[in-house]
Amino acid sequence: MAAVTGESLKSELEVFDITCEDDFVLDKMVEQCICYRLPADKMVLEWVAYSSTNNGVKLQMHSLEQFQHDVTTVDFINSSRFSCLCVIFSLDTNDMETIKRALTTPEHPQSKRSAALLTSPGLLLSPASFSPSATPSLKYSQRGGKGEVVVTFGAVQGTRWAGRKAGVQVELYEGEEDPLHSSYKYMFQRLRDVRNVLTEKIEVLGERLRSHFNIEEFSPVSLPAQDSITVLGQICCDSNGKLNAQSVLLEAGPDQGGQQVPVNLSELKEYSLFPGQVVVMDGMNTTGRKLTASKLYEGVPLPFYTNNSGTEATEEPVNILVACGPYTPSDSLTFDPLLDLIHVIARDRPDVCILLGPFVDSKHEQIEVCLTATFEAIFSRCMESIVDGTKSTGCQLVFVPSQRDIHHHCIYPQPPFTLPNLSKDQSQRITLVPDPCTLLIDGVTFGITSTDILFHMGAEEISCGTGSDRFSRILRHMLSQRSFYPLYPPVEDVNMDYEKFQSFGQMPVTPDVLILPSELRYFIKDVIGCVCVNPGRLTKGHVGGTYSRLLLQRRSSEEGERVSPCLAAQVVKI
Repeated sequence: MAAVTGESLKSELEVFDITCEDDFVLDKMVEQCICYRLPADKMVLEWVAYSSTNNGVKLQMHSLEQFQHDVTTVDFINSSRFSCLCVIFSLDTNDMETIKRALTTPEHPQSKRSAALLTSPGLLLSPASFSPSATPSLKYSQRGGKGEVVVTFGAVQGTRWAGRKAGVQVELYEGEEDPLHSSYKYMFQRLRDVRNVLTEKIEVLGERLRSHFNIEEFSPVSLPAQDSITVLGQICCDSNGKLNAQSVLLEAGPDQGGQQVPVNLSELKEYSLFPGQVVVMDGMNTTGRKLTASKLYEGVPLPFYTNNSGTEATEEPVNILVACGPYTPSDSLTFDPLLDLIHVIARDRPDVCILLGPFVDSKHEQIEVCLTATFEAIFSRCMESIVDGTKSTGCQLVFVPSQRDIHHHCIYPQPPFTLPNLSKDQSQRITLVPDPCTLLIDGVTFGITSTDILFHMGAEEISCGTGSDRFSRILRHMLSQRSFYPLYPPVEDVNMDYEKFQSFGQMPVTPDVLILPSELRYFIKDVIGCVCVNPGRLTKGHVGGTYSRLLLQRRSSEEGERVSPCLAAQVVKI
C-alpha cells in the first residue's frame, strides 16, 4: 500500500466535490488510514458512504471521530487489528489475508469476535509458518471490566479526562548533575569504588540527619560505653537470608570505625527497616559487641521544587496518561493491549503520555520463538505505531526504558532509548528519558522509575508497631533516603552501576508526583505531600491490566505555601 498523505486524501476528496482545508482533519484521516490499513481512495469511499447515510454530515473533526466510533463498532473492526499489526510488522496485504484465512478452521469457524483478534507477532513475521494451534490470547480478548475505574484520588466527580492545553513543556530536570543522555560503558566497576559510593551515602545522609535533629556527634558503633550513645550506620543482614529482627546489623562509615555490630530491637516500640537504609540510633553498647537500640531517627526528605522563574500558577490543568508494559499478554506475542491503549489515547487526547517499558519483554513466555525480525526492529515498529497512531492528538510522548526490554542495555541507571529515524516533527513531541529520571512537566516535578523497587523492598523490609500500610512505609523510605533505589544489596535481576547510580539514581528534589509501576497492587497515595502512583501494568499475565490518568495544575495558597498540584487521579482497567 502506498503511503497515505494529507495531499492524497485531499485529492481523493475533490473527486466527490468535498473540500477540506483543515490540516488537523486531514491528519486524523491519515491516522485512521494507518490504523486500519486503508488506502486513500478506500478511506474516502468509507467516509462518503457514512456521510450519505447520516444526512450529509460535514467533514469536521468531531464528525470524523464519530465516524470512527460508529464504523469500528460494526464490521470495520473485523480487519482493523490485523491492519494495525501489519503496520507494526510491515506486512503486505497478501500476508494479512493469509493470516485471516488461517484463523478459520472446521474446529474453529471464524466469527466476528475471532476475526477481530490479533495473531502472534511471530506468526505475522512468518506467515508461511502459521498453524491453527497457535492462537492469540482468548483470555485477554474476553476480559471484563473494560474502562472500569478501580482507584480514585482527589476531586474526580465531574472531571473531564481530556487534554485541552496547548504547548505543554516536558523536559528533564537539571539539578547539580546533568541528566543521563546516552549509553555508557559498564561491567568495569571495582569493589572499592562501590564501597566509596556507599560510604559517601552514609556520610551525606548522616550529616543531614545530624543537623536536622541537632545531634552533637556520632559515636563509634563498637565502642563500649556505659551511657547512651548516638550512632550512625547502614542497616544490613548478618547472613545471606532475608532480614529479620534477630539478624539486623548496623554497619558504620569509616569515620565511626567502619565496623558492624548486631542490633537488639526489643526496646523499640516501632520500627521499619530494610537493608541499605541509613539510620541514626540512640542506644546502649556496654560490651562493644551488641547495640541495644532505644530510639530510631527517621530520614529527612528533600524540599519540593520551587519555580524561580516568577511565573504564576497555570490557568489550565494538564491531563497526563501513564502506562507501563508489558504490552502483550504472557500467553501470546500479540500487541492487543498496545493497540487498545492507542485507541484510548486517540479518544481521550491527553496532553502528555508517559509510557514505560518493557515494550519487547525479555520475561515473556514465548520471547525465544524464532522470529524473522530482530528485537530492535520490532521495538522500532512499535514506536512508529504509537507515534503515528497518536499524531492527530498532538500529545507529548515520554518513553521510559526498562531492564526487561530485551533489545536495550540491562543496567541501572539505564540510558534512554535511541530513535534515530524520527522526523523533525516527531522529535518535537517525543522525549526519551533514562531510568530513573526526574521530569518537569509545566513546572510539576515527576520522579519516574520502571524498576520494581516496591516489590524488591517489600520482600526485604521488616516492621513492628508502625500502624501504617506497607506501601506507605516503603514510599516514605524512598523519599527520606532520597533515592530511587535505596535497597542494598539489590536483587539479582538489577545490575547496578554504583558510580553512575551515585550521579543519576538519587532524587534531586522531592517530586510532586512519583511514578512507581509494580507487580504489586495498583494504588494512588499521598505520602508527605508527594502523590505516589503505581499504575499497575497494562497486562497482568494472560489478562488485561491497568493504566493511570492524572489531572495536574501548579498552584499555591494565598499565604504562599505549597499546594499539591494533583487535582485528581484514577487507575483504570484497559
